[in-house]
Amino acid sequence: MARKGKRYANAARSYDRLAEYPPDQAVGLVKSFATTKFDETIDVVFKLNIDARKADQLVRGTVALPNGTGQEIRVAVIAPADRHAEATEAGADVVGGKDLAEEIAGGRALDFDLMIATPDMMAEVGKLGRVLGPRGLMPNPKAGTVTPDVGKAVSEFKAGKLEYRNDRYGNVHVPIGKASFEPEALRENLVALGAEIVRSRPAAAKGRFIMGVSVSSTMGPGVRVDTARLVEAAEATV
Repeated sequence: MARKGKRYANAARSYDRLAEYPPDQAVGLVKSFATTKFDETIDVVFKLNIDARKADQLVRGTVALPNGTGQEIRVAVIAPADRHAEATEAGADVVGGKDLAEEIAGGRALDFDLMIATPDMMAEVGKLGRVLGPRGLMPNPKAGTVTPDVGKAVSEFKAGKLEYRNDRYGNVHVPIGKASFEPEALRENLVALGAEIVRSRPAAAKGRFIMGVSVSSTMGPGVRVDTARLVEAAEATV
């Protein structure tokens, strides 16, 4: 296990790591720990009470954070030729059709963070499952990345719309901004994400749904969030 640096150790000693903090205090602490020379990303992890092995308990969708994420996202679009201009004008970084799918199948570098495809191109995109799937890049209707309205989709994701999904342990890990964000902006993003997670609860999930929430910066320790207060704030926005 990698040894933590002096900055991390000092931050970890400055608060109660077992305590749960209200959303505003949690993001305030995390922001105070982000003292590196680069603008650290602020991440949140939701630990959910789901069985990730069962299809009817998977948690996946998209959320538009009110203050964006502060991150530049590279978007690829696979669509018919008559939709290429629309995608490019909306800000897509890589645009193509069957030719792009063939290039990816042939080993082209995956120089993008998200792929959007039109429904009529999914026969071609489906062949890329072994390449895109393991990297979380496979377009999916539930995530809003399979759509006939490619221009709108590109614009929304470029503006900060996020795709989220649980991992094999039942955790959902999402960035909610940068350390340079004002504390209130981070709190608003955290509450908005909390509201989306609450809304996405599978019908098959039993008992308490959100088992824990933790916020951290790229180089800092995690801070536990008071789940009850977060859910209360999230439900107030619905």
